[in-house]
Amino acid sequence: MSESTDITIEMMREKLYAAVVSDALDALGYKNQSPRVPLPPQTAEGVLVGRCKTTQWEDIDFEDPSPYELELKAIDECQPDDVLICAADGSTHSGVWGELLSTASKNRGCVGAIIHGAVRDISKIRDLGFAVYASGRCVYDSMNRQRVISIDQPVQIDGVTFCSGDLVIADEDGVVVVPQEIESQAIQNAWKKVHDENVTRDAIINGMLATEAYKKYGVL
Repeated sequence: MSESTDITIEMMREKLYAAVVSDALDALGYKNQSPRVPLPPQTAEGVLVGRCKTTQWEDIDFEDPSPYELELKAIDECQPDDVLICAADGSTHSGVWGELLSTASKNRGCVGAIIHGAVRDISKIRDLGFAVYASGRCVYDSMNRQRVISIDQPVQIDGVTFCSGDLVIADEDGVVVVPQEIESQAIQNAWKKVHDENVTRDAIINGMLATEAYKKYGVL
């Protein structure tokens, strides 16, 4: 899947952030692209940008004859710049993500994981430099508690749909997913808004009143 024209993922990491991309999506009529449930950074600093690799999880309470099978398959299939999306319905039944999954994912070129559920091994993942956003933390292993039931199928987090290949941007403000069909226009618009915000900020710093700056530049 191609990146937005002339704006690479690396450039997005340097210049874009979740709020400005959300604003660009709003302007295009895509007003439900960020889960409202908290998914705070657990190990990350800065901005995470990559392509979704989706997994759907379920709680279980029995002995699974093939533990970890699909989650390991998803990781082994990761491509550079992927972000694992773990849709676990916010469950804290176990820590579905930990140090070894982070290590294996990073070795495949994956740049982070966004987990609507719990994570563990925080300090070790932080030492790896692997970005994880999650609902919370739990020390329990996922074996016989939670498992992956699908890979690369559309998943939902708080009513927001994530599809494999969609662009995802996450930072301290939240997580935003950009559908592939409007990615190019959304990113171009976000890129322009960053420039316009910089111009507006400089004008205010130099003494222009906020009302006057908004009237002149149309950015807030």
